Amino acid sequence: MLRDEAATRRLGAALARHCPWSMPGARCVFLSGELGAGKTTLISALLAACGVRETVRSPTYSLIEVYAFDARVGVHLDLYRLHGAGELEQLGLRDYLHDGALLLVEWPEQGRAQLPRPDLWLQLWAQEPGRRCRLTAHSAAGECWLAELPGESLRSEGA
Repeated sequence: MLRDEAATRRLGAALARHCPWSMPGARCVFLSGELGAGKTTLISALLAACGVRETVRSPTYSLIEVYAFDARVGVHLDLYRLHGAGELEQLGLRDYLHDGALLLVEWPEQGRAQLPRPDLWLQLWAQEPGRRCRLTAHSAAGECWLAELPGESLRSEGA
């Protein structure tokens, strides 16, 4: 259970601390959930823990925001308003599929056929008094990522 915004931010920071950067390829995280479920809050905390100092905004209208940190790049995609696969292709996503890249994709269902396979898929939903989060690994890197997260953190964060 993610009891409040602070718990959501702690989960984002824990994900940043335990990201398996040493494995080849870009890291990719899908985030699903209704509007207001905490996707952007979690991404903001994750990027802040990676070293991003600027304000992380939801790219609802631009579809993509890119953040540089520690010789790496964080690519935040919000596909809620995606109008077709061609629009995703025009964003130049392929340019970011390299070692040291972190793709964070909100509403991946909108462009899934054009997206790389996620390492982790986070599903967030409201459940009083806060939110629930389910983390699922979809690659070897994702399995390593989840294995590195402290068990206590998973239990207390509700993942």
